[in-house]
Amino acid sequence: MMTPDQINGAFEFVGGICNWLNVRRYLQHRKVQGIFWPTSIFYATWGIWNLFYYPALHQPLSFVGGLFLTSATLTWLALVIGDLCKYHLRQEP
Repeated sequence: MMTPDQINGAFEFVGGICNWLNVRRYLQHRKVQGIFWPTSIFYATWGIWNLFYYPALHQPLSFVGGLFLTSATLTWLALVIGDLCKYHLRQEP
């Protein structure tokens, strides 16, 4: 039987895989369509909180999975925000 830490860590890790696939897709297309991207700011903030919270709960697998997921989320956000800033700078008269 799996412990709650193992189950949660697995969810975090699978979420990280999905988010790294989002990073890959974004690098290929450089488009954000159909996404309210500020939602990712909320999830990134939650992920950062989890990096403090999981050790307090003595959940090392959740921490590692959370680190994987949060790093992917922050990478995606950095790419999107960086491209938005470049776009807006080019639009200046």
